[in-house]
Amino acid sequence: MSDTAQSAPLRSLLFVPGDSARKQEKALTTDADALILDLEDSVDPANLPAARARVATLLAAKRAQGTPELWVRVNSPASGLLLPDLEEVSGSRLPDGLVLPKISGAEEILAAAARLTELERRLGVAEGRTRLLIVATETPRGLLALPQYPAVLGTAPAALRRLAGLTWGAEDLSAALGALGKREEGGALTFTFQLARTTCLLAAAALGVQAIDGVHTELRDSEGLQRELASARRDGFTGKLAIHPDQLAAINGAFTPTEAECRQARRVVAAFAATPGTGVATLDGQMIDRPHLLQAQRILAGAQRKGRA
Repeated sequence: MSDTAQSAPLRSLLFVPGDSARKQEKALTTDADALILDLEDSVDPANLPAARARVATLLAAKRAQGTPELWVRVNSPASGLLLPDLEEVSGSRLPDGLVLPKISGAEEILAAAARLTELERRLGVAEGRTRLLIVATETPRGLLALPQYPAVLGTAPAALRRLAGLTWGAEDLSAALGALGKREEGGALTFTFQLARTTCLLAAAALGVQAIDGVHTELRDSEGLQRELASARRDGFTGKLAIHPDQLAAINGAFTPTEAECRQARRVVAAFAATPGTGVATLDGQMIDRPHLLQAQRILAGAQRKGRA
């Protein structure tokens, strides 16, 4: 995995059951930026030992150039299974990242980051290489804790550097609330679930990490997926979780800046480079300031996976 690939945002992250070799082999040939090898919801508890062994084998295998990053969704801290999951899948090689589900507070993130540091030292790899993606809204406590993330993680710079992004989920939150539905008749999210989505987005921006949109569960609803993607990119999300390979083309397309967007972004960056040490520049007879530069840099970062930057 190149440094460029590491620094580029993850557009698409495809869930794959940890105990299914067939689905994993197929997923490795897709255009997903990352695979999430799942040890949680998609694995029957009786199959968890076999899933851990299968994921460990896949992580240890030599990877072909250009294949997706390999992430692992472990079980939640409250389950008591997180540390055994991590120990058993990381015998010889750590994944590119961990997806932490059902997080109730930032302290659980700090604990997971500390355990990863111990494993990295044991394996002799660079500290901080294995990143973290937090599913931050699956429980009521988790949603209420999100506003405290910047203050808590701000006191732990090593853990914060490890944090790749935040994502949100509606299914588990819906079950915890006893909600009868998540959307209005017209398709819009109800207030509670819009709050979860927006709070995730704001917390990610405050932390300076990726905001990754949650899954679209209706596999045959391609129009609904496109609406979600348009809304996500408009609002500031830079990637989306996927549950089927057929969703990847639309997701990657939505989060890959166009050549015209990249061309304009390069012009903005060049305008600031021509006037170093200032907070404003001029382009096409109009004043542009630091927010324009920041947005241009984000566009170029998002284009790295397609080589357009």
